[in-house]
Amino acid sequence: MGCILLKRQTTAPFYSYDITSLPFSIPAHSLDRETPLEAWSIRFLHKGLKSCSTMGLGNGFVTTQSKQPLVSFGVISDVQYADIPDGRSFLGVPRYYRHSLLVLQRAVQNWNEKKLKFAINFGDIIDGFCPKPESLNAISKVIDGFNSFDGPVHHMIGNHCLYNLPREKLLPLLNIPSRDNRAYYEFSPIPEFRFVVLDGYDISAIGWPKDHPNTIKAIDLLNEKNPNSDKNSPNGLVGPARRYLMFNGGVGPEQMEWLDRVLDDATKSNQKVVICCHLPLEPRASSEEAFLWNYDEVMEIIHRYDCVKVCLAGHEHLGGYHVDSHGVHHRVFEAALECPPGTDAFGCIDLFDDRLVLNGTDRMGSQEMVFS
Repeated sequence: MGCILLKRQTTAPFYSYDITSLPFSIPAHSLDRETPLEAWSIRFLHKGLKSCSTMGLGNGFVTTQSKQPLVSFGVISDVQYADIPDGRSFLGVPRYYRHSLLVLQRAVQNWNEKKLKFAINFGDIIDGFCPKPESLNAISKVIDGFNSFDGPVHHMIGNHCLYNLPREKLLPLLNIPSRDNRAYYEFSPIPEFRFVVLDGYDISAIGWPKDHPNTIKAIDLLNEKNPNSDKNSPNGLVGPARRYLMFNGGVGPEQMEWLDRVLDDATKSNQKVVICCHLPLEPRASSEEAFLWNYDEVMEIIHRYDCVKVCLAGHEHLGGYHVDSHGVHHRVFEAALECPPGTDAFGCIDLFDDRLVLNGTDRMGSQEMVFS
């Protein structure tokens, strides 16, 4: 099944921002490169999907069985708040920097009304254009928004988070369980399921000190894979090789060993697993420029085990979806940042023993994912 697009024209005054004012560079090949000007889209990729009969879009009805879910939780991604005028991405896609905070506030209100057990933030809580003297204040506003939720919120870091603050300052603010400033961890909200949160910027040229081994590894990899002087430019790179950009990252050997142990333990404990990462782990659920550097190595570990049922991610603002060759569902969430005033992008997930049901709002489409 091909792409399904839902578009709405929008008109509003926007401001352009000078990329030279940033401490990093972003190419014209932005994460949302396929979105038309002054429009927003919901895109689902269904290649390889065995059955589409139970999937809904937008606020449409999603077919489910009548039994109660084991647990329900909230999801949101790429809030990218900044107290600056609305602008556009480098290909002209509208971005609503102040409104994104209202999207978060409405999300939390919705989650509280539904009495959800927990929520997951998929990263990028503030934007790279946020003036650096205002970073802490902006982050505090977003964290205050999350803290008004009546349950625990599980965070992960994204590239825009790291443009504003280094890991050692960011992780405590987000209450991310950390050892040596690593941002991967696990939690089990119910006995039947385990959630595994990956640190997609474990190997990264941003967030670590310049002389940190993980920074050096990242720079060496980028120099090997990307011949451009601007390491955020994919010019000349073809296909999946276009992912070797500085605003992406990788999972290091220690984290992969940890992941293997966690999945082995989950299998022995007869638990199903949901993987969460800011960066998508499946190229066919994302654009060529917006997924994990060593996704193949991580997925090789995941595919050793039957316990992993779903991989959830952010980063690619359009969203995406694909079922891989092992029956693992890959769902990438649409960005809260790109919601025109009065619209939203957040969801409530009902988790059953045999499926995951996403009930989305506006830009975030609803969807049912039946486990194989």
